[in-house]
Amino acid sequence: MKASRQTRIIELIKFDKKIAKSNPVIGVDEAGRGPVAGPVTACALYFPEINKEIKETLKYLDDSKKFSSNPKLREELSEEIKKHAIYCIAEASVREIEKINILQASLLAMHRACDGVISQLKLDKKPIILVDGRFSIPKYNVEQIPVIKGDSKSAAIAAASILAKVHRDNFMKELAKKFPQYCWHQNKGYPTAAHIEAIREHGQCKWHRKTFICKVLQP
Repeated sequence: MKASRQTRIIELIKFDKKIAKSNPVIGVDEAGRGPVAGPVTACALYFPEINKEIKETLKYLDDSKKFSSNPKLREELSEEIKKHAIYCIAEASVREIEKINILQASLLAMHRACDGVISQLKLDKKPIILVDGRFSIPKYNVEQIPVIKGDSKSAAIAAASILAKVHRDNFMKELAKKFPQYCWHQNKGYPTAAHIEAIREHGQCKWHRKTFICKVLQP
């Protein structure tokens, strides 16, 4: 492992330990706030143990957005993370996004994901949830700490971001088989020029976020 990678993973782990001290740390992040199609996906994640093997496995752990040029590595890392973590992936639907707005839908998906992880844990101490971004999950009786750009600071959030991104990308690839005209296997629902042109030509489907489409189709 290169020294820079060793230093990076140590920094991410130290961040979690410094904040939570002796409390268990759950990191939560979302994927899919920007697309005009598909659900928003969240992952909550807890590492029961951090040992040398896990540090080696996670040597490329970082914000999932930095893997844009190497999605295969992100997918491989996702599978390795799953071997060492307790996690839950949850979604908020297109209908929910339209009803309560994308921010609240993202927080709702995070709430569901955190519930899924906590239900799997048998802990003596109450966990602390590190939430990526500037907002806490509303109406949630668990201690939370919002962390701006948390996916580049916290090991648990960074790992959660990887799993959330890979899960949503794979979901959109499967949807693309039923709706090939939108090329979701390539754009994952983001408003690329080709995607917008396809919407103009073929219209919208049930997986499109109508409030988002109105904005991108404005002249």
